[in-house]
Amino acid sequence: MAGIYLHIPFCKQACHYCNFHFATSLRQKEELVQALQKEINLQAGYLKKEPVETIYFGGGTPSLLSIQELESILKTLRIAHWVDTSAEITLEVNPDDVTLDQLKAWKDLGINRLSIGIQSFNEIDLKWMNRAHTAKQALEALENCLRYFENCTLDLIYGLPHMSTTDWKNNVTQALQLGVPHLSCYALTVEPKTPLEKQIKLAQKINTNPDKQAEQFVLLMEWMEQANYRHYEISNFAKPGWESRHNQSYWQGKSYIGIGPSAHSYDGKSRQWNIANNAAYIKSIEEDKVPFEKEVLTPVQQINEKIMTALRTDLGLKLEDVVSHEQTILKAAQSYLQSGHLILENNTLQLTHQGKCLADGIAAALFVE
Repeated sequence: MAGIYLHIPFCKQACHYCNFHFATSLRQKEELVQALQKEINLQAGYLKKEPVETIYFGGGTPSLLSIQELESILKTLRIAHWVDTSAEITLEVNPDDVTLDQLKAWKDLGINRLSIGIQSFNEIDLKWMNRAHTAKQALEALENCLRYFENCTLDLIYGLPHMSTTDWKNNVTQALQLGVPHLSCYALTVEPKTPLEKQIKLAQKINTNPDKQAEQFVLLMEWMEQANYRHYEISNFAKPGWESRHNQSYWQGKSYIGIGPSAHSYDGKSRQWNIANNAAYIKSIEEDKVPFEKEVLTPVQQINEKIMTALRTDLGLKLEDVVSHEQTILKAAQSYLQSGHLILENNTLQLTHQGKCLADGIAAALFVE
């Protein structure tokens, strides 16, 4: 089973922390949608006729697409691929795009999961991040989404310089009280070449505090555990049975294809990524060429990717899956086992709460050469 990701590179305005590829002008939207459909056909053989179990509209802001545009893209996908009748179809939406009419129309199209870009229920946070919606819109949108869609997730950001523990707890509590079955929670990251990085360099905003972020992450894990949510991946929490099938496919190493500018694809042995430029992408697709770069993974790179992705999940790294390097990995893991950042049970390495705060560094330390 395989997945499809579609990158919709448009937003109403730029969030100061975001480094994803997008444009705030919708001038090329119609051409881009046509190019997406053409790329779907040009890349139809990439998944080698594997059944498609997940479709994910990401961005950018996919909820800026009209119902007709979404319908035409889904129709093209279903012609080019065998989409399972029970496929998970996710649409990322911003609160300011949510109306009752839109919700009904999205559901009628066959979309069965919404990912809502809340980020915070606090007006101060939203203005600081330069989000397009208000706190009131965030709450109203989430309530309306849950009326139409049983399967909803929302994004929350923690670790803002001004965010207190109480502020962070209020955000999480608000989501839990509404009964959202899935949360994705991310520490604010100061990415290169973003407005936020520039503002910090100019002393217009305070930089993030890693210790404070780690503290809020540990508290988050405790709160979600108390609420009986499964912490199934570093940034993701779900009521049992409501895990994201699409996201899980990434961590399980399944094949997926990315459609659109800057979208990534993976077939188990290689990765490729499309050009992150709307005009150049459209021009190339019009000439029947998919503009991508490609990297063929060596056996060692495949092992290290397995280490990285498996450790991020609550299932951990099964040493039988890396049996040829088992002793090397165990030797590298000893200091983390002794410090309590890793545990070893049933021949499986798993991160503890404290270990999850250092997940990337620990994984890198276990990489084989």
